[in-house]
Amino acid sequence: MTQPISVSKARRDLARVIDDVRANHEPVFLSRRGKRVAAVVDADDYERMRDLAEDMADIRAAEQAREEMRRTGEAPIPWDEVKADLGLA
Repeated sequence: MTQPISVSKARRDLARVIDDVRANHEPVFLSRRGKRVAAVVDADDYERMRDLAEDMADIRAAEQAREEMRRTGEAPIPWDEVKADLGLA
């Protein structure tokens, strides 16, 4: 990982920072007073990360639901019943 660059340097060299991020697919971290405050990432890479984070949240929610069903002994609701309740059947 590269060292963070200051916000003021990034402002001066914004076109180069963006070109580097797009070419290398590595984030560039920005710092202010020696502390990381932001990251510049390629837009497509960001979209993929966001999609993966959403998928992981869905997986965790499903795991929690299955665990709750095991604890309570509750049976799953059949898909056909869910569709009918939602007016999709």
